[in-house]
Amino acid sequence: MSTFEEYAALARHLSELRRTGERNAAADTRRRSALQGAVDQLGHRLAGQEVRLRQLRQVIREPAVPAVPRATAGTPGEPVPAVPGDGPPPAGAAPQPAYPELPNGSATLALPTSPVPTVPAPRPPAELDPAAELDRARQAADAAEAALARTEALGQQPLLLPGLSPLARALAVYAGCLLATAPLMLMLDLGYRWGAIDTFTQLAWTLAGLPTLAFFAGYLLLGRYGQPPLVVGTPPRYRYLGFLVTFIGAPVLYCGFIELTLGG
Repeated sequence: MSTFEEYAALARHLSELRRTGERNAAADTRRRSALQGAVDQLGHRLAGQEVRLRQLRQVIREPAVPAVPRATAGTPGEPVPAVPGDGPPPAGAAPQPAYPELPNGSATLALPTSPVPTVPAPRPPAELDPAAELDRARQAADAAEAALARTEALGQQPLLLPGLSPLARALAVYAGCLLATAPLMLMLDLGYRWGAIDTFTQLAWTLAGLPTLAFFAGYLLLGRYGQPPLVVGTPPRYRYLGFLVTFIGAPVLYCGFIELTLGG
C-alpha cells in the first residue's frame, strides 16, 4: 500500500513537470513572437523592394511579354485542318472508315504493352529550422538590396559623361561643341585669305555665328543626354556658363589659329 510520502513525491514531480511545461510553452511563445516579428519586418522590406523594382520597370519601359494565342477549332477566319474520315461522305458513296488501314469486322489493333512504372513512396518532409530559413531569406534580401542600390546608382547617372559632376559636364560639353566648330573656323579663315569672303562675313561667322551654333548644340545635348533616367525634372544646363565658354572661347580659338598659321 502506497504511503503518504510517495503521494507527496509524486505530487511534487507532477508539479515540477507542469512548471517545466509552462516554462517551455512561454519560451516557445517568445520564440514564435520573435520569428513572427522578423518575418513581418522582412515582408515590409520585400514590399519596399517590389515598389522600387516597379518604378525601375516603368523608367526603363520594359515591354510586356505578349501572350501566345492558342489555336482553337472553330475560330472564325481560321481554317480547320481536315481529318481523314471527318465530315459527311459524298452522295452515293459508301461511308469510309476513319482509319482505312485497319480491317473491318471484329479485328482489333493490338497495342504494345508497357510495364507499369513504379512510383516511389513519398518520403516525409525533412524538418526545417525556421530561424535558419529566415536567415537565408534575409541574406537573399540583402543581396537583392545591394543589386537594387547599384542599379539605382547607375540610373541616377546620365548617358552623357556619367563620371563628371553637372557643372564639369556642362563645361566639357560647351567646350567640346566649340572645338567641333574649329574646322569651319579654319575654312572661314582660309576663305578670307584667298579672297572668297570679305572681312565682315569672316568675323561675323567666327565671332558670332559659330559660337551661337556651339551654344545651342551644347544646350540641346545637355537637355537630351544629360538627364539621368531616375531623376525627375529638367537637368541644369548652365546657360550663362555656356554663353561665356562659347562666345569668349571663340576669339581665343581664332587667335590660336592666327598664331599657328602666321607664326609657322
